[in-house]
Amino acid sequence: MVTSAFDATARAFLARHRVAHLATADAAGVPHVVPVCFAVSGGRVYFVVDDKPKHPGGRALKRMRNIAENPAVALVADDWSENWRRLAFLLVRGPAAVVTDARERRRALRALRARYPQYRAMTLDGPAHPVVGITPAHVHLWRAAASAPPRRTAGVTSRGDAARSRPRDASPGRPTTPLPRPRVRPRGSRARSRRAR
Repeated sequence: MVTSAFDATARAFLARHRVAHLATADAAGVPHVVPVCFAVSGGRVYFVVDDKPKHPGGRALKRMRNIAENPAVALVADDWSENWRRLAFLLVRGPAAVVTDARERRRALRALRARYPQYRAMTLDGPAHPVVGITPAHVHLWRAAASAPPRRTAGVTSRGDAARSRPRDASPGRPTTPLPRPRVRPRGSRARSRRAR
């Protein structure tokens, strides 16, 4: 499933995840990926440079320097399972920018604190704690076979990219064409035939 809309399905997928991975790149295109806490509010995805130990901090962080040089970012959240039929991920790409509007910043921090109780004990005001908003421009939601509802067409069941289609009655060692049924005479017909001779 690929869509340009940050719809309810995409939001629900993100809401189920506590952490995502943020990919940024500098002006030369050198990539940098870090895990982030995040929240969705008003159609954007937000994260904040918090009080966890970082050196350097604030806008001197590598991710923040990258965003200043190259605002194109990607954010991915994923479902992992040893059963690979349950794998899924959501990829969000779009421009990122430091939130400068005070009202939007307060709204983003409320959303982040609602998701993460640890943020309620942190002072996240001031330039040392910039809030960044990502505007989704491209959204890609992928699910493996078992995560997607089956689709039935002309006796064939499909479960996404990982599925192999086969007739519903087919199974190993079993013929796909039904065998002819033996004819059975009605009871007593043989006795009547002998008397008639």
